[in-house]
Amino acid sequence: MALKVLVVDDSAYNRRTLSRIVAAAGFEVVGTAGDGEEAIRRVVSLKPDLLTLDLEMPRMDGYTFLRWLMRTHPLPVLVVSSRESNKSVFRALELGAADFVLKPVSFASERLGQIEGELVAKLREIAAARPDRLAARAERMAAPADPAPPHRRAAPAAARYRCVALGASTGGPPALQQVLAALPPDFPAAVVIAQHMPEGFTRMFADRLDRLVPLRVREAQGGEALDPGLVLLAPGGRNLLLERGAGGRVVARVEPPAAADRYVPSVDRLFVSAARACGGGLLAAVLTGMGDDGAAGIGAVGAAGGLTIAEAEETCVVYGMPREAVRTGAVQRVLPLPEIGAAIARAVLPA
Repeated sequence: MALKVLVVDDSAYNRRTLSRIVAAAGFEVVGTAGDGEEAIRRVVSLKPDLLTLDLEMPRMDGYTFLRWLMRTHPLPVLVVSSRESNKSVFRALELGAADFVLKPVSFASERLGQIEGELVAKLREIAAARPDRLAARAERMAAPADPAPPHRRAAPAAARYRCVALGASTGGPPALQQVLAALPPDFPAAVVIAQHMPEGFTRMFADRLDRLVPLRVREAQGGEALDPGLVLLAPGGRNLLLERGAGGRVVARVEPPAAADRYVPSVDRLFVSAARACGGGLLAAVLTGMGDDGAAGIGAVGAAGGLTIAEAEETCVVYGMPREAVRTGAVQRVLPLPEIGAAIARAVLPA
């Protein structure tokens, strides 16, 4: 039976175009809505399985609608938003949206068809998302949090692991924020991250994390040394790799994707290079996401003597990447998301 999709957008042209794209991909478009108030009525009456959602709408915007949806009728939501609203996409993810796609332009245009492939692929991905976990994540993110303490360079410490590598895809941004927020400001290791995300968003994501977590977060440019307390995020559309530089210091390298790379930024490429550069001084964790990126990399980390962690199915928005990592036999610890940050802190600097 075809999955039922509700299309929510204030532009009649966009609603028609998105409905055509979604129906052509084998989904059943059960209805459309032009604003959040109408979307509420449609959700109640039509009971869709998935939604596409514009954020900027009259009467009731996408954020207010998301809050209602996750409290009362949690469903996987794909945000389809203009690039002008790109900073707000992270807010939508925190409110429970599963993923996002960018419109080519902010106004109704024939160019909307350019996102057809990406939109269909992401709809199929979020169809595997667990609505209850999306709602639980939104509830966790809405809870008041203590302000992040001021950044400070970590003092030298006898850290067991000098580098922590994290990989994530669907559901990853809020999960990464939760893990990093659990690390202390004097964390004595560097952190490197590969999050599947398009070009132009990773710098904003890094800036957002830098404001919200105790560590210094930057989008990787290449050439950075892996200093304690520094978090480097792979830039969208490129791969972040690690290598040993002059004097044996581990440094970052950023490069375009290879023709064989199915996922960019690649978790596998990051983990494999980190295992070579750091050996047994590496801790790697695979978080929520669709697909198998990170499975080969986690094997390389285990073979090099590093510590390997995977997020437990019970908290994953999509239990794809962690499941495939666990299937390799190289994962040493399987933990629910709320425990991963604390486990990393304890492992890096044992009491």
